[in-house]
Amino acid sequence: MDSISRRQMLAVTAAGALLTTTTVVNAQSEPFQSKPGDGGFGRQAAELPSGEKVAYHNPKDVADFPDFRFSLDGTRPMVRSGGWAKEATVHQFPISKGIAGVHMFLDPGASRELHWHAIAAEWAYVIDGRCQTVVLDPSGASEINNIETGDLWFFPKGHGHSIQTIGDKPCHFVLAFDNGAFSEHGTFSITDWINVTPKDLLALDFGVPKDVFDAFPKGEVYIQAGAVLPASEALEAPWPKESTHKFSLLHDNRAVRDFDGGTFRLATVDEWPISKSMSGGVMIIKPGAMRNLHWNVNANEWHYYLRGKGQVALFGSGGRSKLAEFKPGDVAYIPQGFGHAIKNVGDEDLEIVQTWDNGKFEEIDLTKWVQSSPRYLLANNFAGAPEATIARLKQA
Repeated sequence: MDSISRRQMLAVTAAGALLTTTTVVNAQSEPFQSKPGDGGFGRQAAELPSGEKVAYHNPKDVADFPDFRFSLDGTRPMVRSGGWAKEATVHQFPISKGIAGVHMFLDPGASRELHWHAIAAEWAYVIDGRCQTVVLDPSGASEINNIETGDLWFFPKGHGHSIQTIGDKPCHFVLAFDNGAFSEHGTFSITDWINVTPKDLLALDFGVPKDVFDAFPKGEVYIQAGAVLPASEALEAPWPKESTHKFSLLHDNRAVRDFDGGTFRLATVDEWPISKSMSGGVMIIKPGAMRNLHWNVNANEWHYYLRGKGQVALFGSGGRSKLAEFKPGDVAYIPQGFGHAIKNVGDEDLEIVQTWDNGKFEEIDLTKWVQSSPRYLLANNFAGAPEATIARLKQA
């Protein structure tokens, strides 16, 4: 009995001490408001009374949250004799500082003329149809590839290239560039160059009479109509090495990175050595499913929505967040380091072309971070959450 009494007394004493402590804390009418210098200096740091339980973010201290959705296909196309192109650069879509994008459509027989980009590399995904790419690098080596639906191409910055439709079906594709300020409507085009160069210089360069250039286009043709190129006549001269400019995204098993609720095909510099400054692929999310909360460690992320209805929740630190819905033809831009999730809120598959302005693909999932953290740390971070809830988060 004596021992039981002693245990009861100890319990009462402990409870009293806890009650006393709680009373003292609650007696503090307002959380401690710090002044300059509070907490000490250097090694003479000192504990301070308790402050606010959660941080207050003064809107004056954080930037406004910009719109991260833009209707690329809602813009006015540049139409030429052989097709059209629409673009979304930082000038139309201010948040998109690291990546610009284009949707281009080539009629049968059309070609996107020989040209190069001074300030950006080009990554492409073929949505439908067939085309042929020709590229020349500084060493003088060239490659000719016949590109199918679902294939990628990549042209490093400054490399000369062209695109031509194969067969009697149109070809259209989405392009991404690793510089948000790049405009597809301002490339270095061969017809433009020849048109503005004195004919005597052209004659000297090519070793022909200068009057032959009288028949050349009087300006930049950009996308030129032409005779249909039969598939049987589409020559191909691929590089006999790993760093080819073409990648068969939908047929190369190295690209598979499926997840619960969807499929993901991705090509990085590890699978495709020439793509040093960009990664990209296609993600399909089933109805009601989502790509979990995560952030990209080393790159900005750009989306082009091909099919379905999606919702993106974006977190930008400083208490800022924004929710937006996306439909076919829209683009999204996720700045490097911003937390986000993508959910299919429609009744059909959500199909998204995605690119990153880094050849290495790096991301961190929120669920994996929580799972790898000690339970006592999570209980401290999420003060007030029941222990059973913390356990469920650890098992998610």
